[in-house]
Amino acid sequence: MSRISRRQFIKSTSAFAGASLLLCGTSASGKVIGANNRLRIAVAGLNGRGQSHIGGWLEQDNVEIAYVIDPDQRVLDRALKVLKKKTEGKFTTKGVRDVREALDDKNLDAISVATPNHWHSLITIWAAQAGKHVYVEKPMSHDISEGRIVVEAQKKYGVVIQHGTQSRSNAQIAGLHEAIHAGKFGKLKISYGYCCKPRGGIGFREVSDPPDRLDWNLWRGPAMVEQYHRNYVHYNWHWFWKTGNGDLNNQGTHQLDIARWAIDPDQTHPIRTMSLGGRFQWNDQGETPNTMFSIAEYPNGQYVFFNVRNVNYDDYEKQVENEYYFEDGGKIIRNTYYAKGSDTGEKLSLPDGKVTPGGNWKSFITACRAGDPNMANGNVYDAHYGCVLGHLMNNSYRIGEKMPFNLKSGQFGDNPDAYEHFSKLHDLMNKGVGLPEDGTEYTVGPWTTFDSETERQVGENAEMANKLIKDGDRPGFEIPTVATV
Repeated sequence: MSRISRRQFIKSTSAFAGASLLLCGTSASGKVIGANNRLRIAVAGLNGRGQSHIGGWLEQDNVEIAYVIDPDQRVLDRALKVLKKKTEGKFTTKGVRDVREALDDKNLDAISVATPNHWHSLITIWAAQAGKHVYVEKPMSHDISEGRIVVEAQKKYGVVIQHGTQSRSNAQIAGLHEAIHAGKFGKLKISYGYCCKPRGGIGFREVSDPPDRLDWNLWRGPAMVEQYHRNYVHYNWHWFWKTGNGDLNNQGTHQLDIARWAIDPDQTHPIRTMSLGGRFQWNDQGETPNTMFSIAEYPNGQYVFFNVRNVNYDDYEKQVENEYYFEDGGKIIRNTYYAKGSDTGEKLSLPDGKVTPGGNWKSFITACRAGDPNMANGNVYDAHYGCVLGHLMNNSYRIGEKMPFNLKSGQFGDNPDAYEHFSKLHDLMNKGVGLPEDGTEYTVGPWTTFDSETERQVGENAEMANKLIKDGDRPGFEIPTVATV
């Protein structure tokens, strides 16, 4: 099924009000860059991260921002005004509200996507179908199923797809992981990521009519959201399941990706996962947890642990970082290696690893000009496996049950490492935040088992968990299937 153009959409809806795998694509596939090597790119989503995209592309040689795209006219006008000032008489950018208008331009080479999460996959798929290269913000997918369709779209159309996980362009992190994979520190046992940054509650916003400046239909796109309230637009959509993925797959996508990157390269998806946590203290409209501890076990016995801790308190320790624990008792914390039983660490000094140089922006442009998807720092497989890891953790939490707020809720009797790290989080929430054990509850998700071949849950709890594999789509914004992409 080909991408639905804007004109076709209007007509058809008038009655309705392995990361190690080589990627498909050669210098002849995807969008062929013009003879003058000029690359014309569109930016979709112009708040926050979208402004970073604009700044990043403006810094690149011979790159033209051909379109900026946003369903909020005020945001669109503001971006155009800033661009006009920055381009100093060389302003050529067109502002549109519907991404399909830009994708219909045969002279467009690429698009970068900084929209809310629920739009990421669909725009990427549409762009691939139109032969455009894609830089897509994290997370690449809003659910497991649509991430697989993005992979299939890349395979079919051969375009460059690069994930907005900037650490993939960091040669030092790449070098560390190459050393871990080579066994320099022994066998990796646990790769641990933290997304612990202070946030606050979002309060409550009443349902109302959307503002006139906002095309509510286009903002929603595929998301099965009917009624507007101000907590959706423009940032707090992160904390609702139909539009966002919580901080685990928001900021946490970066640290999840790093954590999975350290696992043996032949591993794709975890075989089982569980999470527990809650949305504590804020008493607001948000749905996603502000505190979470998650575990994923891979077929080779390695684990990813992950910790979300957003509730602020006195002496809060911000941790947006990764740690590594090895089978012999050694560990790496904050770029320092500690041998088993030693409190004296040794600062790491390792050779740089292999990345396409130039940082995340330049490396993408380089890959596009070469027509080589394998040059993307954070390719479609890296993105899919990392995002699915987060989706599986979230999905365990989402089908969880309320249990008393105490250490027994973790049910980690057979895993002393998990018990140790969960105990640290629980102690912080109990004594730091001040959550009393009497009357407070965790949401405790079950262990869920995942089949990496079918990308479906199997075994106990599979029926509930599989309901979260794919979100519903609104008419006119359907995600294609594997067969129809």
